[in-house]
Amino acid sequence: MRFLLSILFLFTGNFVSAQNTKANQSFQIGKIEEIHSAILNETRTLNIYLPGGYSADTLKTCPVIYLLDGSANEDFIHIAGLVQFLTMIEKMPPTIVVGIANVDRKRDFTFPTTIKKDLVDFPTTGFSTKFISFIEEELQPFIHSKYSTSSSKTIIGQSLGGLLATEILLNKPQLFSNYLIVSPSLWWNNESLLRNPLTEINKTDGKKVYIAVGKEGQKMEADAKKFADLIRVNKKISVKFNPLPKENHLTILHNGAYQGLEFLFDSKTN
Repeated sequence: MRFLLSILFLFTGNFVSAQNTKANQSFQIGKIEEIHSAILNETRTLNIYLPGGYSADTLKTCPVIYLLDGSANEDFIHIAGLVQFLTMIEKMPPTIVVGIANVDRKRDFTFPTTIKKDLVDFPTTGFSTKFISFIEEELQPFIHSKYSTSSSKTIIGQSLGGLLATEILLNKPQLFSNYLIVSPSLWWNNESLLRNPLTEINKTDGKKVYIAVGKEGQKMEADAKKFADLIRVNKKISVKFNPLPKENHLTILHNGAYQGLEFLFDSKTN
């Protein structure tokens, strides 16, 4: 009996010890990287989500999602959660998410404006060209060199992030395969992006573009639809315009991104 009690005590002690060890562990959904940008003259933080079972040996290549507003207290956690869930139910392949943490989103996501009031209210704006160069010349090569990536690259942007994603699509569409654009701030600079010549986008093909907008005011809703209609002229681009009238500017991203990822990664729409 004494022997049995000793064995039981030993087993119970080990079990409790194992539970305590697990209880003290951190639960992690990603890793943090830093990249120094010579173009921006600053070090930028990246939040990286790697799909379950990821390793350079077992997963040869993965698509990459580049998430604007990708700070931990912004959109990274819930977008990574959507990607994990959609991967689990086999709606999309195992995918890496690169959340680009913000320093000054008004500076990085906007091109110069001629509107005097905006220049007064938002004095740091107007440097999207440098940020786009950072993505093209520094960030994408950095991710490609460190991770097993395929040629599939998606950008997700909302609001001013949607403005930046639109600017890239119209001027440098080759930077991404897929564009997930939610509530783009196309009102910027008196809607000048909507008057841009479509020279570059008319030369591209095989892109998939998803545009969502909620109940967000007549101008934003009309601009989003006009933008979708403009790029639909190129029949070689697959476009989905998705009005979500039950959502507003604060609530739209999660539902909009869920439906957008389903569309972008649906093989039937390729």
